[in-house]
Amino acid sequence: MQVRGLLLLLALILLAATAEAGKNKKEKMKKDGSECEDWRWGPCVPTSKDCGLGYREGTCKDESKKLKCKIPCNWKKKFGADCKYKFESWGGCSAQTGVKTRSGILKKALYNAQCEEIVYVTKPCSSKIKSKSKGQSPPLLS
Repeated sequence: MQVRGLLLLLALILLAATAEAGKNKKEKMKKDGSECEDWRWGPCVPTSKDCGLGYREGTCKDESKKLKCKIPCNWKKKFGADCKYKFESWGGCSAQTGVKTRSGILKKALYNAQCEEIVYVTKPCSSKIKSKSKGQSPPLLS
């Protein structure tokens, strides 16, 4: 019987400790949380060089915050990492300029970024000539 009473007491102590830990977590969330709803966020500024980890600053009334952010190192687009676009297929190669073009329509602007509605990107035409005989194997020699 004493073992059962000891286990019950241990369970009550554990339950009380868990409840207290949950209360502290809720109080901490209220203290860190903000009542402000109209946050203005700046661009992600890398800590070093032009890509990688960095910070984004936000302001709302007289409050300010910093959030961690990351710019991928292969992201060199002129329209920024906070503007997400839906791109169409690449157009044909222009014989005069030697480049092909495609356009993208704005899908989402993150952190209230100022984004263009439509963007155009170009890239050099490929010098490789692709064969159209895909899926066919050469004849076997006997």
